[in-house]
Amino acid sequence: MDIILVGGGGHCRSVIDILEASGAYRIFGVLDLPAKGGTGILGYPVIGCDDDIPRLIREGQFRFLITLGQIKSPARRIALFQIIKDHGGCLPSIVSPLARVSRHAVVGEGTIVMHGALINAGARVGCNCIVNSRALVEHDVSVGDHCHLSTACVVNGAVQIGEGTFVGSGAVARENLEIGSGCIIGAGALVRKSLPPNSIYIGGGNGR
Repeated sequence: MDIILVGGGGHCRSVIDILEASGAYRIFGVLDLPAKGGTGILGYPVIGCDDDIPRLIREGQFRFLITLGQIKSPARRIALFQIIKDHGGCLPSIVSPLARVSRHAVVGEGTIVMHGALINAGARVGCNCIVNSRALVEHDVSVGDHCHLSTACVVNGAVQIGEGTFVGSGAVARENLEIGSGCIIGAGALVRKSLPPNSIYIGGGNGR
């Protein structure tokens, strides 16, 4: 089954490694900036740009995966997800063969679970999320759509995370917290309290 990757930066390279390891999809090509047309990313051709999504959906039985990274704002990933959905495209969930997702967990469409990540029983991860390398999502956690759980972060049991939130590398969220939508949690932060929507939390009690 052919898949097209949307976004050709560093995150795309990591996703390519996962797809090659899993063998579930054949990478047909990458959509990137127009200036990169005709070049290659780890041996896969850049076949167009974002504007080509509607045409590619009409012309072929392709699957799509958004491989644009998310550091602060999820806005561009959300826009691309919506374009694909509006034109009838299919976005599968992708799980690395080196990750572990409980059969009692749910992973939404367009979400990727990367090498070494663990999603435990009762957890629910929304659509178009990145669960990055070695991230831990413990039992009964709920993660909204369009979130990025960065490398080696820990989301402890029953935490609720709203959509569009970014959790930095190595951050730890204590159990039973509610983290609102649109939050940014810095790398290495220890989150001991619930956070309202659109909070910026860098740890040490600092939040705004």
